[in-house]
Amino acid sequence: MNLYFMRHGIALARDDPSVIDDDERPLSKKGVKRTRGIAKGIRRLDIPFDALLTSPLARARQTVDIVAAALGGETRVEEISSLKPDSSLAQLLADLSRYQEHNHVLLVGHEPFLSEVLSFVLAGEVGPRIQLEFKKGALCRAETDSVLSPQPGRLHWFLTPKQLRLLGKQPRIC
Repeated sequence: MNLYFMRHGIALARDDPSVIDDDERPLSKKGVKRTRGIAKGIRRLDIPFDALLTSPLARARQTVDIVAAALGGETRVEEISSLKPDSSLAQLLADLSRYQEHNHVLLVGHEPFLSEVLSFVLAGEVGPRIQLEFKKGALCRAETDSVLSPQPGRLHWFLTPKQLRLLGKQPRIC
């Protein structure tokens, strides 16, 4: 199973006067623009996603909607509450077990929770968290035999938002 971890795009500041509830805090104009560029880069990776899973928070939902649109909208987006930043690793792993037969699953969420989940997938156990600089819009691919397995997974790549935007600007070869 290939899990793709993506942090949501740049959102409005928490102290922005238009923000009443943090769960409803949307992407900023800059965040929307950059996320569209990132989504073009993700499209160029040509990943056959089986599932697009997102936190129900507005900024994560907007991020995955932009990515889904760039991919042609063929894969349905599903909100799972266990991707919220205050969720537990155990609950998310239980939810992910329903997708065990999928080959390519995108998870769009928040820090530091994404790093905690990725650390578990890579180490195969709960322990010290791997220190990652998971910038807003970053994407990585990790492979695991099972999300419930104690076996360590493998990190295949980790792309920054800037790398994804640059990839999206590259001309098609074919």
